[in-house]
Amino acid sequence: MSELPIVGAALSLDQFIAMRDVMFDKDRDLELQDFHNPQTLDSDYSGLVDRAKAALEGYQGRHGIHGPFWDLPLATWDPQIREVIHDRMFKALGICENLGSTHMVVHSPYLEWDHRNIMHYPNAKEGIFERFQATMAPVVKRAEEVGTTLVLENIADIDPHFRVELAASLESDALQISVDTGHAHYAHGACGAPPVDYFVKAAGDRLQHVHLQDADGYADRHWALGEGTIRWDAVFRAIGQLSSKPRLIIEVYVDNSVERSMAYLQNAGLAQ
Repeated sequence: MSELPIVGAALSLDQFIAMRDVMFDKDRDLELQDFHNPQTLDSDYSGLVDRAKAALEGYQGRHGIHGPFWDLPLATWDPQIREVIHDRMFKALGICENLGSTHMVVHSPYLEWDHRNIMHYPNAKEGIFERFQATMAPVVKRAEEVGTTLVLENIADIDPHFRVELAASLESDALQISVDTGHAHYAHGACGAPPVDYFVKAAGDRLQHVHLQDADGYADRHWALGEGTIRWDAVFRAIGQLSSKPRLIIEVYVDNSVERSMAYLQNAGLAQ
């Protein structure tokens, strides 16, 4: 990239409204966090959608939502669970269509257990691919219709390439890759995965989305950037080598930590 990237944030609708000036300045990328809970998706959420549409009026930044993920294994064996996944995903994609949102985060099904056992059980890798494709093919088709890109986020992934292959197997531009820096750092520190910048490099230009959070390599901390041990210089060098211009979304949970994270990156000369 010829100039410093602009970072955005993952926020609740109320937080977005409170941070309107910061987010509208530079049209920072936005991810709304209100629509992934099953309780929300089982309720009448039309009023929440209307509030979000009103808050987004005049906003020129790229925006999306975090999709449903609780208890939704995307490589499920169980056809009845697959029906639940489809119900949740189709509702969330309907929200994207209503809001004009162009990305939705979904979670990788690849567990540490899979990584440790994939060479032990016959056809284990093929089975994960087949079950993932059976689950996600209709969801990807609906995303294509809506104009939303699904981004597959690493959770317990040790191998940074597996998820990339999994997404590519559906042969659709509507399914791309997300890297969560804190999840990658946890996998590196606790499970022997490569460091965070390797996850970025493994994704290459399929990387369309990054959750930026700091951590200590032990747990999923969601600390403000600079409070953990991630090597942000290496991460941003790797991002700077891409032509895909991924959405850079600060995803931290402590009060004022979004602003502190932005200030940290600005002071380090890594991002705006």
